[in-house]
Amino acid sequence: MTNRILVVEDQEDIGALIVLNLQSLDFKVHHAKTGNEGLMQARSGDYDLIVLDIMLPGIDGLEICKTLRQESNYSPILMLTARKSEADRVVGLEVGADDYLTKPFSVRELQARVKALLRRAAFFIPATDQDKPEDIIAVGPLRIDKEKRRVSMNAKEVQLTAKEFDLLLYLAIYPGKVFTREQLLNAVWGYQHNGYEHTVNSHINRLRSKIESDPAHPEYVITVWGVGYKFYDY
Repeated sequence: MTNRILVVEDQEDIGALIVLNLQSLDFKVHHAKTGNEGLMQARSGDYDLIVLDIMLPGIDGLEICKTLRQESNYSPILMLTARKSEADRVVGLEVGADDYLTKPFSVRELQARVKALLRRAAFFIPATDQDKPEDIIAVGPLRIDKEKRRVSMNAKEVQLTAKEFDLLLYLAIYPGKVFTREQLLNAVWGYQHNGYEHTVNSHINRLRSKIESDPAHPEYVITVWGVGYKFYDY
């Protein structure tokens, strides 16, 4: 099945270069040239990945990313920017971007990042038949539906961002196993984000606020002091 990719880039030459080189990998690529058009396309199309520039006419890339994540759009997002500061990168990750590529970039690096994001997305969205028992992780009142990407607590749906769900699912697949922040960062965000372990901490805190009855004394996502985190061993 051919992957569908949306490229949101206002610079004509860069946009054309990205489209051409992703099409060379046999992807079906659509190109939006403004923020408003990009947001509309992302909302209306079922894309396997979005390549999103930060500096755009109209709505900027950070706002588009934030909006899509609030609307539970789980397509992986590769953010493009001409800015190199750590603060910009952290903001991109915090609003839900999956990876971050600074201009100018090489074609090979772009292709490698896109393929890596698609591989990781395939792990978190299993290609299995719906409603199979193995697609559901149930621990007490907590229920994680891997196929439908839904989480409920006491039969009430919990609204998680894409990364919060990915983080919870990854931990829950390995109950009782202790992961360092670096290991979680590599598995859920990708190896390119080494050094941003505080991103894991902030997502853990937000996740606990949504699924734990007492976030200060968590039952599901447990801190292993001096090491990292683990999921309740069910």
